[in-house]
Amino acid sequence: MPINQPSNQIKLTNVSIVRLKKGGKRFEIACYKNKVQEWRNGVETNIDDVLQIANVFVNVSKGELAKHQDLKKSFGTAEQDDIVKEILKKGEVQVGEKEREHDLSALRKEIATLVAEKCVDPATQHPYPVGVIDKAMTEAGFSVQQGKTAKSQVSQCIKLLQTESELPIQRARMRVRVTMPTADGKKLREKIVEGAETVEVDEMGQQEWEAVMLIDPGQFRIINDILQKECKGRGRIETMTFAATATTN
Repeated sequence: MPINQPSNQIKLTNVSIVRLKKGGKRFEIACYKNKVQEWRNGVETNIDDVLQIANVFVNVSKGELAKHQDLKKSFGTAEQDDIVKEILKKGEVQVGEKEREHDLSALRKEIATLVAEKCVDPATQHPYPVGVIDKAMTEAGFSVQQGKTAKSQVSQCIKLLQTESELPIQRARMRVRVTMPTADGKKLREKIVEGAETVEVDEMGQQEWEAVMLIDPGQFRIINDILQKECKGRGRIETMTFAATATTN
């Protein structure tokens, strides 16, 4: 696919440049925005849907193609498909300033949305609007890390809000059901329920013990570890709800 516009008018908002330095030289390919990550994740498998221009460049923006001998010397082959795939796999995605700002803003909003879904006002047990969370993130000095997913940054963000902002905030409680044979229940009941904030159901039947509890999300792994260690597969914990509102009026 040829470049049909002046080299200095290539719109970087529509193209992602992937750059790889090899053999002391720089090589670039022009890809569709967001397609690089989909290729790396295995979501996209058709390379023609990833590449905007089926060429290897020294400089995409200037339209400078890589020389055949340079490709051969650096990659050990002149096969375009093999070279492109290596650049896609190992290269670094180049991001323009405006695009970087846009991506950071979108990532920040996603983090704020996830925090709002997972946390509540301790006094009311109701969630905060995303805008309130975002304002508190600024107050706490939270910095978005572009190389990480929003989900992986949520815990750090919540901890920072709890220590560095004026916003009263806590994680929403999980409602879980724990079941196990009665013999195990009699032995482990006290250890299981001590981590609960509220025990809604606590029934010791002839065959099975069942408990429904509201817990801090951090307790889930603790209870699960107890079940794995003590029950040897006979016990079970399942999430019933994980909503921002633990109680309803």
